[in-house]
Amino acid sequence: MAPSHSTLRQIPRGIWVLGFVSLLMDISSEMVHSLLPLFMVTTLGASALLVGVVEGLAEATALIVKVFSGTLSDYLGRRKGLALLGYGLGALTKPLFAIAPGMGMVLTARLLDRVGKGIRGAPRDALVADIAPAHLRGAAFGLRQSLDTVGAFAGPLLAVGLMLLWANDFRAVFWVAVVPGLLAVALLFFGLHEPPAQAGAQRSNPITRHNLRSLGPAYWWVVGLGAVFTLARFSEAFLVLRAQQGGMPLALVPLVMVAMNIVYAASAYPFGKLSDRMGHTQLLALGLVVLVAADLVLAYSSHWGVVLAGVALWGVHMGITQGLLATMVAATAPPALRGTAYGFFNLASGLALLLASVLAGLLWDRLGASATFYAGAGLCGLALLVLAWRPLKSRPPPPD
Repeated sequence: MAPSHSTLRQIPRGIWVLGFVSLLMDISSEMVHSLLPLFMVTTLGASALLVGVVEGLAEATALIVKVFSGTLSDYLGRRKGLALLGYGLGALTKPLFAIAPGMGMVLTARLLDRVGKGIRGAPRDALVADIAPAHLRGAAFGLRQSLDTVGAFAGPLLAVGLMLLWANDFRAVFWVAVVPGLLAVALLFFGLHEPPAQAGAQRSNPITRHNLRSLGPAYWWVVGLGAVFTLARFSEAFLVLRAQQGGMPLALVPLVMVAMNIVYAASAYPFGKLSDRMGHTQLLALGLVVLVAADLVLAYSSHWGVVLAGVALWGVHMGITQGLLATMVAATAPPALRGTAYGFFNLASGLALLLASVLAGLLWDRLGASATFYAGAGLCGLALLVLAWRPLKSRPPPPD
Protein backbone atom coordinates (compact mmCIF):
# COMPACT_ATOMS: atom_id res chain seq x y z
CA MET A 1 0.00 0.00 0.00
CA ALA A 2 1.36 3.45 -0.91
CA PRO A 3 2.25 5.68 2.03
CA SER A 4 -0.38 8.15 3.22
CA HIS A 5 1.68 11.22 2.31
CA SER A 6 1.69 10.04 -1.34
CA THR A 7 -2.13 10.13 -1.38
CA LEU A 8 -2.16 13.54 0.28
CA ARG A 9 0.09 14.95 -2.47
CA GLN A 10 -2.36 13.77 -5.12
CA ILE A 11 -5.33 15.56 -3.55
CA PRO A 12 -6.09 18.74 -5.56
CA ARG A 13 -5.39 22.21 -4.11
CA GLY A 14 -9.08 23.12 -4.12
CA ILE A 15 -9.82 20.37 -1.59
CA TRP A 16 -7.21 21.83 0.76
CA VAL A 17 -8.71 25.31 0.37
CA LEU A 18 -12.19 24.01 1.16
CA GLY A 19 -10.74 22.15 4.14
CA PHE A 20 -9.11 25.26 5.60
CA VAL A 21 -12.24 27.33 4.95
CA SER A 22 -14.16 24.73 6.95
CA LEU A 23 -11.48 24.83 9.66
CA LEU A 24 -11.79 28.60 10.12
CA MET A 25 -15.58 28.58 10.11
CA ASP A 26 -15.67 25.72 12.60
CA ILE A 27 -13.39 27.65 14.95
CA SER A 28 -15.91 30.49 14.78
CA SER A 29 -18.98 28.27 15.16
CA GLU A 30 -17.63 26.00 17.90
CA MET A 31 -16.49 28.95 20.03
CA VAL A 32 -20.21 29.72 20.22
CA HIS A 33 -21.75 26.24 20.12
CA SER A 34 -19.51 24.71 22.79
CA LEU A 35 -20.71 27.37 25.23
CA LEU A 36 -24.26 27.89 23.99
CA PRO A 37 -25.98 25.05 25.94
CA LEU A 38 -24.37 26.36 29.15
CA PHE A 39 -25.30 29.95 28.23
CA MET A 40 -28.92 28.92 27.65
CA VAL A 41 -29.19 26.91 30.88
CA THR A 42 -27.14 29.01 33.33
CA THR A 43 -27.62 32.57 32.00
CA LEU A 44 -31.02 32.43 30.29
CA GLY A 45 -32.62 29.72 32.46
CA ALA A 46 -33.60 27.29 29.68
CA SER A 47 -34.62 23.66 30.35
CA ALA A 48 -32.98 20.62 28.74
CA LEU A 49 -36.10 20.15 26.61
CA LEU A 50 -35.85 23.73 25.33
CA VAL A 51 -32.16 23.20 24.57
CA GLY A 52 -33.12 20.08 22.60
CA VAL A 53 -35.83 21.95 20.68
CA VAL A 54 -33.48 24.84 19.81
CA GLU A 55 -30.65 22.53 18.76
CA GLY A 56 -32.93 20.20 16.84
CA LEU A 57 -34.64 23.04 14.97
CA ALA A 58 -31.30 24.68 14.21
CA GLU A 59 -29.56 21.60 12.85
CA ALA A 60 -32.67 20.42 11.00
CA THR A 61 -32.95 23.86 9.38
CA ALA A 62 -29.38 23.61 8.13
CA LEU A 63 -29.93 20.19 6.64
CA ILE A 64 -33.29 21.04 5.06
CA VAL A 65 -31.98 24.24 3.42
CA LYS A 66 -29.35 22.09 1.70
CA VAL A 67 -32.08 20.69 -0.56
CA PHE A 68 -32.67 24.09 -2.12
CA SER A 69 -29.04 25.23 -2.26
CA GLY A 70 -27.91 21.92 -3.73
CA THR A 71 -30.63 21.97 -6.37
CA LEU A 72 -29.88 25.60 -7.22
CA SER A 73 -26.18 24.82 -7.61
CA ASP A 74 -27.06 22.04 -10.08
CA TYR A 75 -29.38 24.37 -12.00
CA LEU A 76 -26.79 27.14 -12.23
CA GLY A 77 -23.91 24.78 -12.88
CA ARG A 78 -21.93 26.89 -10.40
CA ARG A 79 -21.38 26.26 -6.69
CA LYS A 80 -18.85 28.74 -5.29
CA GLY A 81 -21.24 31.71 -5.12
CA LEU A 82 -23.75 29.81 -3.00
CA ALA A 83 -20.96 28.56 -0.74
CA LEU A 84 -19.76 32.16 -0.27
CA LEU A 85 -23.28 33.30 0.60
CA GLY A 86 -23.63 30.55 3.18
CA TYR A 87 -20.27 31.17 4.83
CA GLY A 88 -20.91 34.93 4.84
CA LEU A 89 -24.27 34.52 6.58
CA GLY A 90 -22.65 32.23 9.16
CA ALA A 91 -20.00 34.83 9.94
CA LEU A 92 -22.44 37.74 10.19
CA THR A 93 -24.84 36.04 12.61
CA LYS A 94 -22.23 35.56 15.36
CA PRO A 95 -22.75 39.04 16.93
CA LEU A 96 -26.42 38.17 17.56
CA PHE A 97 -25.38 35.60 20.18
CA ALA A 98 -23.31 38.25 21.96
CA ILE A 99 -26.20 40.72 22.27
CA ALA A 100 -29.03 38.20 22.87
CA PRO A 101 -31.19 39.26 25.87
CA GLY A 102 -33.26 36.07 25.88
CA MET A 103 -34.06 32.77 24.21
CA GLY A 104 -35.96 34.42 21.35
CA MET A 105 -32.86 36.07 19.90
CA VAL A 106 -30.74 32.98 20.60
CA LEU A 107 -33.18 30.90 18.58
CA THR A 108 -33.22 33.49 15.78
CA ALA A 109 -29.43 33.66 15.66
CA ARG A 110 -29.09 29.88 15.78
CA LEU A 111 -31.58 29.44 12.93
CA LEU A 112 -29.94 32.12 10.75
CA ASP A 113 -26.51 30.63 11.44
CA ARG A 114 -27.74 27.21 10.41
CA VAL A 115 -29.45 28.63 7.31
CA GLY A 116 -25.98 29.79 6.32
CA LYS A 117 -24.64 26.30 6.96
CA GLY A 118 -27.46 24.84 4.90
CA ILE A 119 -26.82 27.18 1.98
CA ARG A 120 -23.12 26.31 1.83
CA GLY A 121 -23.23 22.61 2.74
CA ALA A 122 -24.51 20.85 -0.39
CA PRO A 123 -22.65 23.11 -2.90
CA ARG A 124 -19.43 22.63 -0.91
CA ASP A 125 -19.81 18.83 -0.81
CA ALA A 126 -20.63 18.83 -4.52
CA LEU A 127 -17.50 20.96 -5.13
CA VAL A 128 -15.41 18.34 -3.31
CA ALA A 129 -16.92 15.62 -5.51
CA ASP A 130 -16.41 17.75 -8.65
CA ILE A 131 -12.75 18.55 -7.88
CA ALA A 132 -11.54 15.19 -6.51
CA PRO A 133 -10.67 12.32 -8.86
CA ALA A 134 -13.07 9.38 -8.39
CA HIS A 135 -10.36 7.04 -7.02
CA LEU A 136 -9.43 9.62 -4.33
CA ARG A 137 -12.93 10.77 -3.40
CA GLY A 138 -13.08 9.00 -0.04
CA ALA A 139 -9.67 10.43 0.92
CA ALA A 140 -10.75 13.92 -0.24
CA PHE A 141 -13.93 13.88 1.83
CA GLY A 142 -11.96 12.49 4.77
CA LEU A 143 -9.32 15.23 4.48
CA ARG A 144 -11.89 18.02 4.31
CA GLN A 145 -13.70 16.53 7.28
CA SER A 146 -10.44 16.20 9.24
CA LEU A 147 -9.53 19.86 8.65
CA ASP A 148 -13.10 20.87 9.49
CA THR A 149 -12.81 18.96 12.75
CA VAL A 150 -9.46 20.52 13.64
CA GLY A 151 -11.42 23.77 13.75
CA ALA A 152 -14.10 22.04 15.78
CA PHE A 153 -11.64 21.32 18.61
CA ALA A 154 -9.59 24.52 18.22
CA GLY A 155 -12.78 26.57 18.71
CA PRO A 156 -13.71 25.08 22.11
CA LEU A 157 -10.06 25.29 23.22
CA LEU A 158 -10.00 28.99 22.41
CA ALA A 159 -13.37 29.39 24.16
CA VAL A 160 -12.02 27.71 27.32
CA GLY A 161 -8.95 29.95 27.36
CA LEU A 162 -11.01 33.10 26.94
CA MET A 163 -13.58 32.02 29.54
CA LEU A 164 -10.76 31.52 32.06
CA LEU A 165 -9.16 34.82 31.07
CA TRP A 166 -12.39 36.83 31.16
CA ALA A 167 -14.08 35.20 34.19
CA ASN A 168 -16.84 33.27 32.35
CA ASP A 169 -17.88 36.21 30.13
CA PHE A 170 -19.91 34.33 27.50
CA ARG A 171 -20.74 37.42 25.48
CA ALA A 172 -17.13 38.56 25.06
CA VAL A 173 -16.18 35.13 23.70
CA PHE A 174 -19.05 35.29 21.23
CA TRP A 175 -17.71 38.60 19.89
CA VAL A 176 -14.28 37.09 19.26
CA ALA A 177 -15.91 34.30 17.24
CA VAL A 178 -16.73 36.80 14.46
CA VAL A 179 -13.07 37.08 13.39
CA PRO A 180 -12.30 33.52 12.14
CA GLY A 181 -15.68 33.47 10.39
CA LEU A 182 -14.76 36.50 8.32
CA LEU A 183 -11.33 34.99 7.54
CA ALA A 184 -13.06 31.86 6.20
CA VAL A 185 -15.13 33.96 3.78
CA ALA A 186 -12.02 35.81 2.56
CA LEU A 187 -10.09 32.56 1.96
CA LEU A 188 -12.94 31.03 -0.04
CA PHE A 189 -13.36 34.18 -2.13
CA PHE A 190 -9.69 34.61 -3.03
CA GLY A 191 -8.35 31.05 -2.75
CA LEU A 192 -10.73 28.76 -4.67
CA HIS A 193 -11.11 28.59 -8.44
CA GLU A 194 -14.24 26.65 -9.32
CA PRO A 195 -13.98 24.04 -12.12
CA PRO A 196 -15.55 25.37 -15.36
CA ALA A 197 -19.10 24.29 -16.13
CA GLN A 198 -19.57 21.71 -18.86
CA ALA A 199 -19.57 23.35 -22.30
CA GLY A 200 -22.99 23.48 -23.90
CA ALA A 201 -24.80 22.39 -20.74
CA GLN A 202 -28.34 23.77 -20.61
CA ARG A 203 -30.10 24.82 -17.46
CA SER A 204 -33.07 22.74 -16.40
CA ASN A 205 -34.99 22.04 -13.23
CA PRO A 206 -33.06 19.27 -11.40
CA ILE A 207 -36.17 18.21 -9.46
CA THR A 208 -38.13 16.49 -12.22
CA ARG A 209 -39.64 13.01 -12.29
CA HIS A 210 -36.97 11.89 -14.74
CA ASN A 211 -34.10 13.24 -12.65
CA LEU A 212 -35.44 11.83 -9.41
CA ARG A 213 -35.78 8.44 -11.09
CA SER A 214 -32.23 8.71 -12.44
CA LEU A 215 -30.90 8.96 -8.87
CA GLY A 216 -31.84 5.29 -8.54
CA PRO A 217 -32.65 2.86 -5.72
CA ALA A 218 -29.04 2.67 -4.49
CA TYR A 219 -29.00 6.42 -3.82
CA TRP A 220 -32.37 6.44 -2.05
CA TRP A 221 -31.24 3.55 0.13
CA VAL A 222 -28.24 5.66 1.21
CA VAL A 223 -30.66 8.51 2.01
CA GLY A 224 -32.79 6.26 4.20
CA LEU A 225 -29.77 4.77 5.90
CA GLY A 226 -28.37 8.24 6.63
CA ALA A 227 -31.67 9.23 8.27
CA VAL A 228 -31.60 6.15 10.52
CA PHE A 229 -28.01 6.96 11.50
CA THR A 230 -28.97 10.54 12.36
CA LEU A 231 -31.96 9.37 14.40
CA ALA A 232 -29.56 7.33 16.53
CA ARG A 233 -27.25 10.33 17.11
CA PHE A 234 -28.92 13.36 18.70
CA SER A 235 -27.42 16.83 19.15
CA GLU A 236 -23.95 17.09 20.68
CA ALA A 237 -25.33 19.74 23.05
CA PHE A 238 -26.30 16.85 25.32
CA LEU A 239 -22.64 15.82 25.61
CA VAL A 240 -21.90 19.28 27.02
CA LEU A 241 -24.80 19.06 29.48
CA ARG A 242 -23.65 15.59 30.59
CA ALA A 243 -20.19 16.97 31.39
CA GLN A 244 -21.74 19.78 33.43
CA GLN A 245 -23.59 17.21 35.56
CA GLY A 246 -20.24 15.80 36.72
CA GLY A 247 -19.34 19.04 38.47
CA MET A 248 -16.73 20.21 35.95
CA PRO A 249 -16.00 23.97 36.26
CA LEU A 250 -18.09 25.96 33.80
CA ALA A 251 -15.12 27.33 31.86
CA LEU A 252 -13.71 23.81 31.32
CA VAL A 253 -16.88 22.08 30.09
CA PRO A 254 -16.14 22.83 26.40
CA LEU A 255 -13.09 20.55 26.76
CA VAL A 256 -15.42 17.60 26.19
CA MET A 257 -16.01 18.91 22.66
CA VAL A 258 -12.26 19.37 22.26
CA ALA A 259 -11.73 15.72 23.17
CA MET A 260 -14.43 14.54 20.78
CA ASN A 261 -13.18 16.62 17.88
CA ILE A 262 -9.53 15.70 18.36
CA VAL A 263 -10.52 12.04 17.99
CA TYR A 264 -12.86 12.90 15.11
CA ALA A 265 -10.16 14.86 13.28
CA ALA A 266 -7.56 12.13 13.79
CA SER A 267 -9.86 9.37 12.53
CA ALA A 268 -11.78 11.02 9.64
CA TYR A 269 -8.99 10.95 7.04
CA PRO A 270 -7.72 7.41 7.76
CA PHE A 271 -11.24 6.00 7.66
CA GLY A 272 -12.05 8.07 4.57
CA LYS A 273 -9.01 6.62 2.82
CA LEU A 274 -10.00 3.14 4.02
CA SER A 275 -13.45 3.57 2.46
CA ASP A 276 -11.76 3.75 -0.97
CA ARG A 277 -10.45 0.20 -0.41
CA MET A 278 -13.04 -1.82 1.53
CA GLY A 279 -16.76 -2.50 1.69
CA HIS A 280 -18.96 0.28 3.02
CA THR A 281 -21.34 -2.02 4.91
CA GLN A 282 -18.61 -3.23 7.26
CA LEU A 283 -17.45 0.32 8.01
CA LEU A 284 -20.98 1.56 8.69
CA ALA A 285 -21.66 -1.37 11.01
CA LEU A 286 -18.41 -0.66 12.86
CA GLY A 287 -19.44 2.98 13.26
CA LEU A 288 -22.77 1.95 14.80
CA VAL A 289 -21.13 -0.49 17.22
CA VAL A 290 -18.80 2.29 18.37
CA LEU A 291 -21.78 4.64 18.90
CA VAL A 292 -23.56 1.98 20.99
CA ALA A 293 -20.45 1.78 23.17
CA ALA A 294 -20.33 5.58 23.47
CA ASP A 295 -23.99 5.78 24.54
CA LEU A 296 -23.60 3.03 27.15
CA VAL A 297 -20.51 4.67 28.63
CA LEU A 298 -22.22 8.08 28.80
CA ALA A 299 -25.32 6.50 30.39
CA TYR A 300 -23.22 4.79 33.05
CA SER A 301 -21.88 7.85 34.89
CA SER A 302 -21.45 11.64 34.75
CA HIS A 303 -17.93 11.47 36.25
CA TRP A 304 -15.65 13.56 34.04
CA GLY A 305 -13.35 10.63 33.23
CA VAL A 306 -16.25 8.44 32.11
CA VAL A 307 -17.79 11.29 30.10
CA LEU A 308 -14.48 11.92 28.31
CA ALA A 309 -14.24 8.22 27.41
CA GLY A 310 -17.77 8.23 26.01
CA VAL A 311 -17.15 11.44 24.11
CA ALA A 312 -13.95 10.01 22.59
CA LEU A 313 -15.90 6.97 21.35
CA TRP A 314 -18.51 9.35 19.91
CA GLY A 315 -15.68 11.05 17.98
CA VAL A 316 -14.47 7.71 16.56
CA HIS A 317 -18.02 7.01 15.37
CA MET A 318 -18.15 10.39 13.61
CA GLY A 319 -14.77 9.80 11.99
CA ILE A 320 -15.90 6.43 10.63
CA THR A 321 -19.29 7.43 9.29
CA GLN A 322 -19.55 11.08 8.23
CA GLY A 323 -17.12 11.17 5.33
CA LEU A 324 -18.20 7.66 4.35
CA LEU A 325 -21.85 8.65 3.95
CA ALA A 326 -20.83 11.68 1.84
CA THR A 327 -18.68 9.41 -0.33
CA MET A 328 -21.60 7.00 -0.79
CA VAL A 329 -23.86 9.82 -1.98
CA ALA A 330 -21.25 10.85 -4.57
CA ALA A 331 -20.85 7.23 -5.72
CA THR A 332 -24.59 6.66 -6.24
CA ALA A 333 -25.64 10.00 -7.79
CA PRO A 334 -25.02 11.29 -11.35
CA PRO A 335 -22.42 14.12 -11.42
CA ALA A 336 -24.93 16.64 -12.82
CA LEU A 337 -27.28 16.02 -9.87
CA ARG A 338 -24.79 15.90 -7.00
CA GLY A 339 -25.99 19.13 -5.39
CA THR A 340 -29.59 17.89 -5.46
CA ALA A 341 -28.49 14.48 -4.19
CA TYR A 342 -26.72 15.98 -1.17
CA GLY A 343 -29.73 18.20 -0.60
CA PHE A 344 -32.24 15.34 -0.35
CA PHE A 345 -29.82 13.29 1.73
CA ASN A 346 -29.58 16.14 4.21
CA LEU A 347 -33.33 16.81 4.15
CA ALA A 348 -33.96 13.29 5.44
CA SER A 349 -31.15 13.59 7.98
CA GLY A 350 -32.43 17.00 9.11
CA LEU A 351 -35.90 15.72 9.89
CA ALA A 352 -34.39 12.77 11.76
CA LEU A 353 -32.12 15.08 13.77
CA LEU A 354 -35.03 17.30 14.79
CA LEU A 355 -36.98 14.29 16.04
CA ALA A 356 -33.94 12.79 17.80
CA SER A 357 -33.00 16.02 19.61
CA VAL A 358 -36.53 16.75 20.82
CA LEU A 359 -36.87 13.15 22.04
CA ALA A 360 -33.48 13.39 23.79
CA GLY A 361 -34.48 16.59 25.58
CA LEU A 362 -37.84 15.13 26.64
CA LEU A 363 -36.23 11.97 28.03
CA TRP A 364 -33.58 14.07 29.81
CA ASP A 365 -36.19 16.18 31.58
CA ARG A 366 -38.59 13.33 32.39
CA LEU A 367 -36.34 10.33 33.08
CA GLY A 368 -32.81 11.71 33.40
CA ALA A 369 -29.64 11.81 31.33
CA SER A 370 -29.02 8.05 31.44
CA ALA A 371 -32.37 7.33 29.78
CA THR A 372 -31.41 9.65 26.91
CA PHE A 373 -28.21 7.74 26.17
CA TYR A 374 -29.81 4.31 26.63
CA ALA A 375 -32.43 5.35 24.06
CA GLY A 376 -29.64 6.34 21.68
CA ALA A 377 -28.05 2.91 22.07
CA GLY A 378 -31.40 1.28 21.33
CA LEU A 379 -31.81 3.31 18.13
CA CYS A 380 -28.29 2.25 17.11
CA GLY A 381 -29.42 -1.36 17.48
CA LEU A 382 -32.34 -0.58 15.15
CA ALA A 383 -29.94 0.90 12.60
CA LEU A 384 -27.77 -2.25 12.79
CA LEU A 385 -30.83 -4.40 12.10
CA VAL A 386 -31.69 -2.25 9.08
CA LEU A 387 -28.13 -2.60 7.78
CA ALA A 388 -28.16 -6.38 8.32
CA TRP A 389 -31.55 -6.66 6.60
CA ARG A 390 -30.32 -4.93 3.47
CA PRO A 391 -26.53 -4.57 3.28
CA LEU A 392 -25.03 -2.16 0.80
CA LYS A 393 -23.44 -3.58 -2.31
CA SER A 394 -20.04 -1.96 -2.62
CA ARG A 395 -18.84 -1.01 -6.05
CA PRO A 396 -16.11 1.19 -7.51
CA PRO A 397 -17.11 4.85 -7.95
CA PRO A 398 -18.32 5.67 -11.46
CA PRO A 399 -16.05 7.80 -13.64
CA ASP A 400 -17.06 11.44 -14.01
